[in-house]
Amino acid sequence: MRTSILLVDDHPIFREGLRSLIERSEQGRVVGEAGNGAEALRLAGELRPDLVIMDLTMPVMNGIDATREITRKYPGTRVLVLSMERDRFFVVEVLKAGASGYLLKDTAFAELSDAISTVAGGETYLPRKISTLLVKDFLQCIPENMTLVYQNLTAREREVLQLVADGKNIKEIAYQLGVSPKTVENQRQAIMQKLQLFSIAELTKYAVRHGLSSLAK
Repeated sequence: MRTSILLVDDHPIFREGLRSLIERSEQGRVVGEAGNGAEALRLAGELRPDLVIMDLTMPVMNGIDATREITRKYPGTRVLVLSMERDRFFVVEVLKAGASGYLLKDTAFAELSDAISTVAGGETYLPRKISTLLVKDFLQCIPENMTLVYQNLTAREREVLQLVADGKNIKEIAYQLGVSPKTVENQRQAIMQKLQLFSIAELTKYAVRHGLSSLAK
């Protein structure tokens, strides 16, 4: 069954070319076209397409606002953004608005075809250029002290933390590591002080978050 698609772009010649490519591929059928976000919202309600291919910079209503309204009102309709905008702001905002994918307009049709299949299948599609941009931005936002605190743990303290998070008690850890229970207790206290976490539950959450516990697998 072919995916029903609504094309949204304020350039008629671009919509015409895209419609031709989509229908020639027999991957989808274009059920409507819109030249701005407000028209897209109206047609999404009337046509209930499986997928909206959405531009961002348009008159009347921009693509971010249109995406937000469409995904809120018609959760069965997914949105794939196709835009010239490379700035991370647009990528982040439209994904927050509910879009399921983001492609640049200089993309080859073969990749757009893959994106259509992926998004129509209920998954998210981001090309390498976009995912790399988001990962770099994410890494820049990680507080420096988060990494430093983690590195402050010794190899043995990380081992103890993992065993604690895996549900082992003091005696079990001591037996497994071949040390006294008192040594394990001291190491656990040192871990808590370094991480500023003061309960087994908090230590477990931390270990899972950092991939130090089998619970994370």
